[in-house]
This record gives sequence, C-alpha cells and structure tokens, in this order.
Amino acid sequence: MDKTSSQAVASPPPATLTPMMAQFFEIKAVNPGYLLFYRMGDFYELFFEDAEIASAALGIVLTKRGKHLGEDIHMCGVPIHAANDYLNKLVKLGHRVAICEQMEDPKEAKKRGAKSVVRRDVVRLITAGTLTEDDHLDARSSNFLAALSMVRHGDTDFALAWADVSTGETFTADLTAEQLQDEMARINPAEFLLTEATRLTLVDRHLFAPGWADIAHAAPPESFDSEAATATLREAFPDDTFDPSILSRASRSALGAILAYVRESQKGVGVALRAPKAETTSKYLAIDQATRSSLELHQTQRGQARGSLRHVIDLTVTAPGSRLLSARLAAPLADAGQINERLDAVQLLANDTMLTGRLRTDLKAVPDLARALTRLALDRGGPRDLVAIGKAISAAAALSAHIADLADAPAVLVRLARTLAAAPLPLASHLALALDDEVPLLSRDGGFVRKGYDQTLDDERALASQTRDVVAALQARLIEETDVRSLKIRHNGVLGYFVEVPAAHGTKLLEDPHRDIFIHRQTMANAMRFTTTELADLEGRIAKAHEAALDIERKVFASLRYDVLNHTDVLRGLADAIAEADVTTALAHLAATRRYTRPDIDNSLAFDIVGGRHPVVEDMVMAEGQSFVANDADLSGDDASGGGRLWLVTGPNMGGKSTFLRQNALIAILAQMGSFVPASSAHIGVIDRVFSRVGASDDIAHGRSTFMVEMVETAAILNRATRRSLVVLDEIGRGTATFDGLSIAWAAVEALHETTGCRALFATHFHELTSLAKTLSRVSNVTMKVREWEGEVVFLHEVGSGAADRSYGIQVARLAGLPEPVLARARQVLTVLEQRSAGTASSSQKATVLDDLPLFAHHVAPAPVQKDPVLTALDAVRPDEMTPKQAIEALYELKKIRDDARRS
Repeated sequence: MDKTSSQAVASPPPATLTPMMAQFFEIKAVNPGYLLFYRMGDFYELFFEDAEIASAALGIVLTKRGKHLGEDIHMCGVPIHAANDYLNKLVKLGHRVAICEQMEDPKEAKKRGAKSVVRRDVVRLITAGTLTEDDHLDARSSNFLAALSMVRHGDTDFALAWADVSTGETFTADLTAEQLQDEMARINPAEFLLTEATRLTLVDRHLFAPGWADIAHAAPPESFDSEAATATLREAFPDDTFDPSILSRASRSALGAILAYVRESQKGVGVALRAPKAETTSKYLAIDQATRSSLELHQTQRGQARGSLRHVIDLTVTAPGSRLLSARLAAPLADAGQINERLDAVQLLANDTMLTGRLRTDLKAVPDLARALTRLALDRGGPRDLVAIGKAISAAAALSAHIADLADAPAVLVRLARTLAAAPLPLASHLALALDDEVPLLSRDGGFVRKGYDQTLDDERALASQTRDVVAALQARLIEETDVRSLKIRHNGVLGYFVEVPAAHGTKLLEDPHRDIFIHRQTMANAMRFTTTELADLEGRIAKAHEAALDIERKVFASLRYDVLNHTDVLRGLADAIAEADVTTALAHLAATRRYTRPDIDNSLAFDIVGGRHPVVEDMVMAEGQSFVANDADLSGDDASGGGRLWLVTGPNMGGKSTFLRQNALIAILAQMGSFVPASSAHIGVIDRVFSRVGASDDIAHGRSTFMVEMVETAAILNRATRRSLVVLDEIGRGTATFDGLSIAWAAVEALHETTGCRALFATHFHELTSLAKTLSRVSNVTMKVREWEGEVVFLHEVGSGAADRSYGIQVARLAGLPEPVLARARQVLTVLEQRSAGTASSSQKATVLDDLPLFAHHVAPAPVQKDPVLTALDAVRPDEMTPKQAIEALYELKKIRDDARRS
C-alpha cells in the first residue's frame, strides 16, 4: 500500500553511533514510511535505503559516507534552492517525504560543545493528499485526500470522507458497497486512507479497485475512533452551524482519520478545513468508472486530457472555475429544479454576449483565492498570496456591480451578486496600500511593503540600501555646522565610520562649541580623526538596518495575515462565488460560440434529441475544416408503456455507431450538469444513472480477458439500471463464439426491455436481433446509412430507420490496408458461405461447406481491379470551371477514350 520504505534499519547501540547519526535514527524512527529529507547546511541529505530510493527516482548520484555496522552508508542529497522540483517528482511517483529542518543556528550548537549537533526536527510531512503549494498542484484540478470507514450496523456498508487540503473543501458520504467504487471514481482522490482490516475486507469482497493500490495508505485503527473524532470535530469546526451529531458514526470516524492525518502532516500548524458537507449520492447522476472511461469525460482512454469532453467544454478563465466545472462534470445533478436554475443563468448570459464578455474579462484577472487563503491559514503563505487576495476582493466587487444591474435576474445570479457584494473592500484597499506592485514569493526575502506605508521601515531601508547618501547627507551637515570644507566621513575595518579633518583644523573641533559633539579617536601626521554620538548611532543602525527592515516587514506581514484570516468565512464565500460565476459565464460562452441549445429538462421519461452532435468529434472535424453529421434520437417513453424505448443500431464498422451512442450519453451528462447541449433541440427526462459499455479492453493484470471484462460491465448494467436510467451498449457478445454471443445479446435486449424498462441504445452486428422489433413493443431498428460505389463503401454517418443486412467488414478491412490476396480470399469465403449455408446450416454443415473451398494460393496475387478509364477521366472534369467550348472539347475527349478502350 506504500511505495516508500519504512526504513527498517535497526537502531544500533548508542556507543556505535556518531551524534549526528544517533539524531538521524531517532527522527527516522518517529516517521516510518517517509523518505527523510535531513537538512545539513544548504542541502537536504538522505541516508541508507531512503538514499537508494531517492537516487533511483530522481536520477541523482548515490554516494557513500562513513560506515554503519560494517557497511557503507549510502547517501544522496538535493540543494535547498531546488528542493521543490525534487519533492514534486517524488510525490508524483507515490512517495511520502518528511522535511527535517535545522531548528537552530549551528553557532548555537557549538556553544554547547565541539561534538554537539544542530537541533533538528520534522516540520512537515509531504504526501500526495496534503499538498498546498502551487508548484506541487495542478491549478485546474482538485486534490482530494480520502478516508474510508466500515459500518458495523445499518443500511450502508461504508462511510467516505474526503477533503482538498489546498482549498479546505470537506465532504462525507454514507455508501453501500455498490456505490463505493463509483464514488471513488467521481472524486478521484490523490491519497486514500484506510485501516489494514478495511483493506482486507475490500479485497475479500472484490471491492478493492486495482487503481487504489498506488494511492492507499494504512492508517492506525485508533485514528478511526468515532468517539474521539466527535471531540476532534468540535474543536476543528467550532462554527455554530456545524453539529458533528448530524453525521453518521462511520462518517465521523472517516472524517476523524482525515483530521488526524492532516494535523500530523502539518506538524502542529493547524487544520485549515471547512465544516464538512454531507453528500447524498441520490442527488447526482450516477456514473460508474467503466462509463467514465468509455465516455472519456475527463481524460481519454490513453490517459490524455486532450480529446476528452472536459478539454472541449472547459472555457473557464480561472483555475477555481476549472476545478468547479470538472466537479460538475463528474457529478451532474439529478434534480430537474436545480438543473433548470443553472440553465436559467446560462441562458441569460448566453443571450447577453456583451455582459458575458465583461464578466469574463474581469474574471481573467482573478487569482486563486481559495488556495492562497489556505496557505496563509497554514502559515505557509507569502506576500503573493496577500496580493492575490486583495485582487480577488476587488474583482469580486466589480463582478457584483455587473450582475446587480440585471433586471429579473435568475436565482443563481441573484445569489452570486449577493455573495460577491459582501467583498470586504477596505481590506483590499489596505492590502493594496501596504503591498508593493512586485512582491517576492516568501516574506523572509523582504522588499514587499510599499514605500510610504511605514515611515520607520522607510528609514531603515534608506540606511540599508542608501548608506552612501545618508553618510553624504550627514557629512554635508557637519561641514555646514563646523565651516570646515575639507571634513570627510570615512570608513575602515578597524575604526568603522569616522570623521577626518586636516590636522590644521583638528584643534578647532577640540574647542568650544564643537568639543561636546566631536570625540577624538586618532591623530595622524596630516589628519585627525573623530567620531560623534550621532555617527556612532548611525553606524550601529546601518549595521542593523537590513535585519531591522526585515523584522519590520515580518511584523507587517503578520498583521496583514491576521487581518485576512479574520475575514476567512467571507473570503471562502467569495472564492466559491467567483468559481461559480466563471463556470456559468464559460458555459454561456460555450453555448453562444458552438451553437449549443438549452435542453428541456423535466421529470418525465423523455429523451428526444433532434440534430444531436458529438461535442468532441465535432470539435475535431471542424478543426479539419469539415462538418459533423447531426442525428436524431428519440428514446422517449412513459409509465403507461412500461418504460423508455430501446433502439437497436446496426450498420458497418466505421459507420459511426459508437460516435452516435456516445454523443447521446454525453448530451445527457452535459444537460444535467447545467450546460446547453450540442443539438438543435433536446427534451430529457432526468436520468438517475448513465451506463456506457462501448469499446473493448482487457484486464490481463487481474486475469480478466476482453470478454470477461465485457461481461462484468454488462452484469453491472443489468443489475443496477432502473427505468430512469440511460444505457448505451455496443457489440455485446462479440468476444465469444457466435451462437453464445448472439444468445447473450438477445437475452440482454430482452432484459433491458422487459425487466429494466430503461431508455437504451444497443448497437450490434448480430443482425438476427433486429427481429426482436416484431415482438418487443418498445424496440425499434435503426441503421447507419452507407452507399456502395465501384466496390467501395461510403459512410454517410446518418442514422435512419430500418436494419442493415450486412456489416461491410471486408470493405473496412480494405480501408485498413489488408493485402489484396487476403481480401480476395475473404470475399471468396463470404460468397460461398452466403450462397451455400443460407444462414440455416449447423456449425458442422458450415465446416463441410468450407472444406470444399479451394486452398488459399498465397503466392498468386489476384488481378487488380481495373477502373473504367472513362469514369477516371470524368472524375477530373470540373463543369463549373469550364467554358462552353471547353465542355464540348471535354465531351469529345471522353468519347475518344471510350473508343480507344473498345478497340483495345
């Protein structure tokens, strides 16, 4: 469950260890399972097995340092200034890292004795699920840490808690065993906590998904104590609006494990999580993992973002907006009222492109408020986070002003305007007044407080950065006061700063009225040197000016951070509203620029799509200068008829069946997430579950063939689909013997029609299934239209009523480049089978028929097909580009070609 070594090196007797190695073993023992980044000067060093793992993972040199129990101590290291890049790579590879810092100045350690070591301690545990820095995170994706608890009694089997530590969002859900994998697929956690007992239970019940092995970590059972969690929750979320008792015992248990893990990882800094939201799975359109993969919602089946539905529809201009759009795509709504509220807002903005443009322009300048606020709450933020918050507040106020001017605004926009109007503008003004236009990443670097904000800071900066000017100013004043034009202020390593005058003028400074100001330091042959109380003070201040300036800036930062955190609740509300405004305007822009239309959503069993288009395929063909062929689909049903309609889709490979199937499922998902859809019109009764089994794949690692995977996924569909579901199935039964496959497909169609009653699209090459339309009232036959021309097939990609009588497999094979001898032989075999077996022969009879075929002469290539020369010449004629004379000449030329062909 954990890729990181637990560092099983036993601690040797103290007498055999150097003080530094004794310290290393002590710290390592407290943090098992983590690669220990042990700070030594300007490097983080790793030792023993940690060094071997990090060296291999990072591609850095593995060296040796001393001996331990007679063996060389392996060591590698990374420089402090580049540590983030190395940490990022290790975390992405599934490792967990403990950051061990020097907690004191090495000079202090030396005061305790020559053999004393610098005091060190782990200040943070870095894991995939607890990241907060932008360097480690995908700005446009959530980063969830999840924990799973088993239920001992009740209707549910498990409770799941998950949180995005970078934004503070926290959720819980009580789940049945059937829902567990679907919910995990929806939230897609970066890290997953569970006890070893829970993991074994999942494995025994075949509920532990293969992909979880890389993200799962064993947590101690005591961290899942629900009783202790209740007190922890009250402490972590003191808000009066949250009562831990509203959560189930198992949910409190899982959430307690999250809190314990986050607290441990932050090493006492705190937990910047929001009060948890209890999720109800029935609130959302259920989409299982197989369907998400089949429909390529967030990434293609090759694991790429480009080519996925999200990639095509994500026109958001902020990172939080992109995260919210991704979450809505992962969990579309299942309530018609809520869906229509979202659609109302999108429609208004889609119709008002000028307003949408203004809103999107303002949104482009909005930083990631939620993550900046979290970093500040964890005391890990910097000046740039303060600047980001100030800009976000100002942008929120501007957005509110735009929306507030709307008359009869939809409920969603009214709510957004109200929330955005609460932006604390005085805080934004204060931040803008205090912070420079260009600020460093870290507060310890200084130089971020605007000039004029703090006079004391300006004075210290003047001493630190303008020492020459300050000294020159003092020198000019002393010259004026003493009337000694040759007076100079100089500096050396022994005396520091001093006043020097020629010897002839020295006595003047030793007399009244100057003797009380100038203190004699040194007499030279030709000069005398003095100091003054003011110069001595100036020298001390100059020496300390830089540190003093940094100290003042640290205090300013702390004060500004305190002011920001006092507005945490309001700022979190702003962050949510800005993200929602971005998603709403992005979907409006999508509708306006891609010819998407508003779907009609209600609680019926309707599914009537007119002119539907596949959003991803359309985007691709349009980029190539082509047009997408739109198609209708009407699967509407009603309670009186017993359910929705089932279309049996036949037609050739490459004819567009899979595209047609998928586009209807994608249209349903887009509609229920609150988006307009790629269609001329769409009437959809709310769907509770969408299932898609399109395409073939195997799972060799877990001993499952392509056909077995197909049957497992089909079983899940037949067992879980309801009358309100949408089912999309392609080529069921094709992975086994013909009669077996046909039988399974036949029974599956009957089950979907008679038992489930769902709206369904069922694509097949078993043409025998089309006869079911005669006996099953809600089954209809449709086919992908094709045309044949000179032995070739032209795919029209149009759906029409009726059934295909052939699959054009040999023509498709020809397009794929199969050798002509193989194609000729295939045509020969097909002709004999069609003529002699007539579709009624048994397997043994068909085998006899095939025995009569002549042997395949692989060394004799069939004669190439000769194309009519007249038709070839005619293809080159462009009538619209010809004059009458050229047309007559072309006609004579065609006649000549025909006559020559006849003579030959």
